[in-house]
Amino acid sequence: MTSGETAGPALVTFGHGTASRDQIVELLQSAGIRLVVDIRTAPGSRRVPHVARTELERWLPEAGIAYRWEKRLGGFRRPAPDSPDVVWRNASFRGYAGYTRTEPFRIALEEVLAAAARRPTAVMCAESVWWRCHRRIVADVVMVGYGWRVVHLGHDGRLTEHVPTEGVRRRPDGLLVYDAGTLDAEPADAEVRATPDAFATPDAFASPDVFASPRSAGDPAPRW
Repeated sequence: MTSGETAGPALVTFGHGTASRDQIVELLQSAGIRLVVDIRTAPGSRRVPHVARTELERWLPEAGIAYRWEKRLGGFRRPAPDSPDVVWRNASFRGYAGYTRTEPFRIALEEVLAAAARRPTAVMCAESVWWRCHRRIVADVVMVGYGWRVVHLGHDGRLTEHVPTEGVRRRPDGLLVYDAGTLDAEPADAEVRATPDAFATPDAFASPDVFASPRSAGDPAPRW
C-alpha cells in the first residue's frame, strides 16, 4: 500500500524517530490520522525535544490531530522466568509478549481500538522501524487477537500491511502466545495459528537479536 489514507477500519502504527515536527505532521496527515496514542513508557526525548509529551500535547492539536498518552501500553516489561514466548530471544520482546496477556494491557488496548473505530488512529513510539519496536507485538495482538487490519506508517509515507510474527498463535482463551507451535494439542482456532504457510516470515527485516536464533555481533536492542 502506498501513501494516502487507509481503506477501511485499521490501526496505524508510527515511530517518530528523529523526524522534525513538520515531517511528523505531514506524515500523519497524509495517512488521514486524527488521533495519536503515544505508547512510549517515558514520553520524552533529549535528542528530539519536540516529541516530549508536553510538546506533543500542544502542537499536534494545532495541526488538527488529537493526542493522548497511554502508559499502560508502554514497553520495558520483565519476562517471567518460565515465559512460554520462546520465539523471542530478546528479553524485552519476550517480556512484552507476556504482558499482553494481562488485564491492564487488554483494557488499555480495547480503549484504543474503541477510539480507532471512531476516527483514524495511530499508536506511536520512538523507534522508526516497526519490527524493532514493541509496536510489532501490539500489531500482532490487534490483528491475530482482534481481527483488525494493522498498517505501519513509514517515514517515506508508505503504509505497509502488518504481517504477524511467525510462531504466534491465539490460544483458546483469545490471548496470544509466541511458542512456535510447541503445544501438543492443536489450538481450537487453527486458522489463526501462525505457520510458514499461513503468514509470510519477515526474514528480510528480522534482526537476529529478537528471534531465538544465533545473533550477529552489533545487533542493536529495541528502542522503547
